[in-house]
Amino acid sequence: MSNCCTPDGSCHTDAPAKVVYKVEGVGSAHCQGVVAKAVGALDEVAAVEVEIGTGLVTVTPAAAADEALDALIAEAVDEAGYDFAGRAAA
Repeated sequence: MSNCCTPDGSCHTDAPAKVVYKVEGVGSAHCQGVVAKAVGALDEVAAVEVEIGTGLVTVTPAAAADEALDALIAEAVDEAGYDFAGRAAA
């Protein structure tokens, strides 16, 4: 039994839920790298994945995601030269 499991055998994680954002203009590996570097540099971001073509940016926050995180990511994306379109529809 790992340390994430309770005595009754059920498991849980304390990891925050991933959040998916939409960024316009991610059409190449270069763009993917620029956006990933900009978002990944934020202390509030534990991990980031960027999809070429769709512009979907999946962020694993270091803590619970909120509007402040959204604003930080929007600013990082804008400063990198891309258009932040907000959270992707679920």
